[in-house]
This record gives sequence, structure tokens and C-alpha cells, in this order.
Amino acid sequence: MEPRQANLLSLIIDDYIKTAEPVGSKYLVETYHLDISSATVRNEMSLLEEEGYLRHAHTSSGRIPTEKAYQYYLKHIVDAPQIVSSEQTLGEEMPHESNKEVALRAIAKRLVQISGETALLAFDQNSSHVTGVSNLFLKPEFQDSAALGELVDQFDSVMSDLFDRASTKPQVFIGSHNPFGDQMTTIIVRYDFPNTEGGILGLVGPMRMDYARNLALLAAAQKIIQEFNEEE
Repeated sequence: MEPRQANLLSLIIDDYIKTAEPVGSKYLVETYHLDISSATVRNEMSLLEEEGYLRHAHTSSGRIPTEKAYQYYLKHIVDAPQIVSSEQTLGEEMPHESNKEVALRAIAKRLVQISGETALLAFDQNSSHVTGVSNLFLKPEFQDSAALGELVDQFDSVMSDLFDRASTKPQVFIGSHNPFGDQMTTIIVRYDFPNTEGGILGLVGPMRMDYARNLALLAAAQKIIQEFNEEE
């Protein structure tokens, strides 16, 4: 992809993540003070659409990112996680709890508060927990969707499948690769506890999620859990 197209795609995705509104060429030029004309931006957006990175919204002349766009964004544009600052944010108001399961539930709840997404937690192969489902109902893309009910219904079986696939490095399942639904993204990471098989921690939300922030939050949560282990 040409540098100018990559920059425009990054701006479009970043803006859509924040606003959930289709992005137009004139809006991009005026909002981000681009030194190219709206006609040039419109042409580049048309090329990105032809290549499968953008699509027209039904009710607007603006465009929105596709699954392919988010895959490219994750691979080429998202910055390395800022683990230190996320760890500080995540650790604020975190209770000091000796019970492992209670501590993990507190971490999941804190992730929900900061990210605005839904947190997933598995303590082992057969014990899982979800919190913050109400956040999904607040997302514009899910307000008229029956997929949320299906998510809740299939939660345990999907978590069991994800348990075997999780690794100590965050994994991202976008759109058609996401077991909860093709309009969603799930990020999961494995955590370890001494003398146990460990578990998984994750966030699920729309494809229009803040990837950099959520990756950093999960990496920070993993680090906090590790420190919790070392204190024992």
C-alpha cells in the first residue's frame, strides 16, 4: 500500500473507532488539516474501496473500514502497547485480594471500566466468567442485533474452545475469524498460576475497538497477575 493511502486508512480507522460515523473526504481534509484536496482524498478512498479496505455506509456518502482494513491496521499501523501506563491505570483502585478467583474477577471488572468492552475470563477448562455484557448493547453496531443473545448463549462453549488456543502473547480474532460473531473482535491472552493449568483473560467488542489500548490493557493485566503470583 502506498504511504499516502496507509496514512488515510489509519486516519479513517482511528476516526471511526472514536465516532462510529462514516468518514468522508471533505471531513478528513478539514478535520486533520491535510495538505491535499478533498478530490485527491476521494480518489484515494475509491482505490482503497476497490482493494477491499473500505466500504460505503448505507445511509451516508462516507465510508467505513472493512475487516480487511482492521487486519491491515493491526499488522502495520497499531503502535507497540504502552504497558507501563496501562498497568498504572489498571492497577488504580485494585483491591489487594489473596483469593485468586476474586482477584481475577476484580481485574476483569477493571478492564471493563477502562476499555468500555466486555471482559472474558476462564479460570480453567470448565469454569468461565463474563462481565460487562451491557457495554455491547451500548455500541451503535449492536443495538438492533440478535447476535448479542447468541453470544451469551454460546459463551461457555466458545470459551472452552479458546482455552486450548490461547497463548501467552495476545491473540486477536477479527470478524470472520472471531468465534463470537463476524461483526466482533476478541483479544485473548493466557495467564499462569503456579500449580494450576492457568486460564485466559480477554476483551470482546465490535471490530471498531481501540486495538492499541486494549492490547496494552491485556498485556498490563497479564503483568499484574504475574506480580500477584510472585508475591505468594
